[in-house]
Amino acid sequence: MVMVFYGSKGKSNPVSMENRVDHQTKNQITYDVHLPSDLGMLYKVRLGLQSLENSISQLSLHHFKIQNTSTLDTFSLTINKTLPLSLNGDRWIEFPIQWPLKEALSVVTYHLTVFSRNILSERNLVHMTACIYGTHGDTGDRSLLQPLQNVQHGEENESFLVIVDAVELGELDKIVLLISSKTDCKLNIKKLQVKEAAKEHPIYVFEMNEEFSLDANKPEIQRDIPRSFVIRGDKQKNDIDNNLNKEGSQARNVTEYTIKVYTGDKRGAGTDANVHIILFGNEDKSEVFQLSQSLEHQNPFERGKVDTFKIKTKKLGSLYSIEIGHDGKGFASGWFLEKVEITDASRNSVYCFYCNRSVDQSIITLCTVFSFPQELVV
Repeated sequence: MVMVFYGSKGKSNPVSMENRVDHQTKNQITYDVHLPSDLGMLYKVRLGLQSLENSISQLSLHHFKIQNTSTLDTFSLTINKTLPLSLNGDRWIEFPIQWPLKEALSVVTYHLTVFSRNILSERNLVHMTACIYGTHGDTGDRSLLQPLQNVQHGEENESFLVIVDAVELGELDKIVLLISSKTDCKLNIKKLQVKEAAKEHPIYVFEMNEEFSLDANKPEIQRDIPRSFVIRGDKQKNDIDNNLNKEGSQARNVTEYTIKVYTGDKRGAGTDANVHIILFGNEDKSEVFQLSQSLEHQNPFERGKVDTFKIKTKKLGSLYSIEIGHDGKGFASGWFLEKVEITDASRNSVYCFYCNRSVDQSIITLCTVFSFPQELVV
């Protein structure tokens, strides 16, 4: 069993329930949990099973209590649920934390509809999860191929509904999709739609129109899908058709960036940590991208190597800075970053960001040293 804690200043990594306190009563387990001091005021907890491969296939939860040992503020909640919630289903539950004199968020049931061409025929061989992000946090990775509802079949199109219970997310802005397969196959995904089950609107639409070539011997594929548009309801019914007509122009407002990351050629330069990046332009900034799928190497960021990543996001204009960092995970998390080179195909430009120093867990900001037209790159 693991927990993820969300606070006003960020969220924790999954916390394994290992530090048991000796004084325990029957049917009650107490843990000491040490969280980073920068999480701020906690507002929600995600609790679940790390995997279903353990000797315990089910976990019954009746009551939860958490106490701040410094302030003695205490929160308690009756749960009465068993994980996983259904056979091969969701392994996670979320609940808000309501501290004294603080207003808590509510738990919301989200309907996530997947529109595709051939996922259903491959579902027994494919593992696919989605993490929905909003202004109040994220859902964590939730299985999309658990028992499905509202399955619709067509000659070339299909759709199915996935139900996700989570503490309310606020305005939704992106979905991170992870896909892997036990065999070589191809999947075609058209779009994802998300709305609250209790409301007709708003409907958040995430366009994809992408075919994935899956290889059983390669790591999972990750895609960050920014929100395409929102259908707001009756007062904007006249805008729905306009939104549909704008899909082509929305696609034109998305561009692909090629990111080359140069790891230094010195002892201990490589890292096993998870690296992320944010791009800043004179028109906008990108969302956070995890640099995990190198086009050259299965294990990226090794000593003296260059790793290439491709991302798609809204057009940012002329890039002037980036933020890059890592989470410090792994046996060798220290990393000596030489430079980052970013190509914007839509502007035919290449931007260079020099670092030439070690990167710890904190994010560093690098400013453009120079940029030049793509045809001048040797």
